[in-house]
Amino acid sequence: MDTDHTMNEYQAREEDVGTRADVFLSDRSGLTRSRIKRLMVDGCAVFTDGSPVKPSYPVESGDVLHLTIPPAAEPVFTAEDIPLDIVYEDSSIIVVNKPPGMVVHPGRGNYTGTLASALLSHCTTLSTIGGGVRPGIVHRLDKDTSGLIVAALTDEVHVKLASMIKDRTVSRTYTAYVWGRPDPESDMIDAPVGRHPKKPTLRAVIDSGKPARTEYETVERFGFLTKLVVRLETGRTHQIRIHLAHINHHVFGDPVYGGREERLKGFSPDIRLVARRLLGILDRQALHAARLAFIHPVTGEEMVFEAPLPADLTHLENELRK
Repeated sequence: MDTDHTMNEYQAREEDVGTRADVFLSDRSGLTRSRIKRLMVDGCAVFTDGSPVKPSYPVESGDVLHLTIPPAAEPVFTAEDIPLDIVYEDSSIIVVNKPPGMVVHPGRGNYTGTLASALLSHCTTLSTIGGGVRPGIVHRLDKDTSGLIVAALTDEVHVKLASMIKDRTVSRTYTAYVWGRPDPESDMIDAPVGRHPKKPTLRAVIDSGKPARTEYETVERFGFLTKLVVRLETGRTHQIRIHLAHINHHVFGDPVYGGREERLKGFSPDIRLVARRLLGILDRQALHAARLAFIHPVTGEEMVFEAPLPADLTHLENELRK
């Protein structure tokens, strides 16, 4: 066998009994179920005796399944002439107002149309510390979160910015629209975040997670929704969305962490009607990176940037005011 292939062994427990083999292997490996099915078709999932495992096979306690994962093909990643909303640029950094729907860097099937591709086309130089598919990228925003992001044009600046983010001297402030009315109106959410115990591609508040702190403050209330200012003290993956869901005030429109139709229960029919209409005009989480502040890593100057609400969130707020 090619040494580049990875062999994994998974043993079923009592709680796994009856679970489809493709679901079992997806949960254990962190790979998508569709990827697992393709591997099974290719004969990459077998029992200890070497016989193939079918996707629909209900696992039994003690079953040992072997999964061979071939190396992923290198993505095709090139510069793309994509328009950028550049808020600031000098010889060291570039600050961009990222639109919703744009992936920051290639991965998970998104190899074109990324911010990294656009930066590669626009910038003469970019830091290389992030690797070949993350040129200049120091921190990230989720695909469907809009707003401000800073990229490094040199390796030296990249190191300094990364250190500043780690030391919490980069201030990142977001605007969020959430379900319900948070009580208290302002608070610090201090809850560890780590990989979801049953869904490895997601995150959750778990005791074994890394420390995570999110501060929120109520700005305005719109009946069943509330507008918040949210400040990150740490920067875990999906942190704001997870923390607000944790206190049962899910980000409106969030399709991953329960911010859509799941929240309609308990509201009156007229509110449900309005909420469904607003969900129909917003196909993402109502979260925007509105403000970014830090000390310039080269000049020492205090830098403060702000980005107005994008069109879809402006539309949402206008509808809420009617």
